[in-house]
Amino acid sequence: MTEAPLPAQVRIAKVLFWVIPLLWIVNSVIARRAPGVITPHVLALGRWAVAGVLLAWLARRELWRQRQELRLHAGRYLALGACGMWICGAAVYFAGQSTSMMNISLIYAASPVMITLGSVLWLGEPFSKRQAVGVVAALAGVVHVVVQGEWLRLAALEFVAGDLWVVAAAVAWAAYSLLQKRWPSALGSTAQLAAICAGGVVVLLPFAAWELTHGEPALGAQALWLVLVAALIPGIGSYWIYGWTQKILGAGPVAMTMYLGPLYAAVVAWLVLDEALGLHHLAGGALILAGVALVMAGKKGPVRPDPAERR
Repeated sequence: MTEAPLPAQVRIAKVLFWVIPLLWIVNSVIARRAPGVITPHVLALGRWAVAGVLLAWLARRELWRQRQELRLHAGRYLALGACGMWICGAAVYFAGQSTSMMNISLIYAASPVMITLGSVLWLGEPFSKRQAVGVVAALAGVVHVVVQGEWLRLAALEFVAGDLWVVAAAVAWAAYSLLQKRWPSALGSTAQLAAICAGGVVVLLPFAAWELTHGEPALGAQALWLVLVAALIPGIGSYWIYGWTQKILGAGPVAMTMYLGPLYAAVVAWLVLDEALGLHHLAGGALILAGVALVMAGKKGPVRPDPAERR
């Protein structure tokens, strides 16, 4: 049975919880700039190869000590790499080529719901009625932001091929989050993410090789810059924090960070790009923040050890 986290760890995790969506916004910007510069699988491969090498170097001693653990559970790291680095990684870059940010936001909003349901039904995590109300409120806030306060716009949405990529990414992210809790690891957060990166690189390699030999454009300085930024900020930064906070707070509550994405994007656009901040942003933001507060209120102290984590 795993030890319950310390109160100080819970407090730190609650602070880092609010940082994750800010790091993910960077990946949305990269996805918008990548078409014509670098192909999706090559970008995803470069991102996780660079991140994996850096993480492996930082955790090299632990990885060597736990080499038997790595061999024993290699299939798990391949599965996690396929979900988190291949499908989630490349699918979003494919989606950015043909669908709108509005569609992406709406479809991705289903992922926390899947994670929450999976956490309760599959992992046995506690979830109160108050937290359920929080999930509904946050989801309503997301929709309010992306439809700009005009809910009738939902009837006019048209789905294209890129939307299917987002559906695949949302399902894969839910699987990635739940499987990490279902498969407890003896590795620390850095070593575990390094191992998952290695699994993702193995899965991504043949697809990236095909794109390099059959696709355009050729790699240039701008493509390499996108790879480096993607590896450091929405790669190492967001995934490491997400994995660590999930261990402390649980899969369901941490999934709520995805609801903050549209709100953060609106605020960043207002501050950096001088885009207007409308009443729908404020109303949707209030619903999102209220929903997140309701969910996080259920995590005031050390969490109960997960039944799936019994050895």
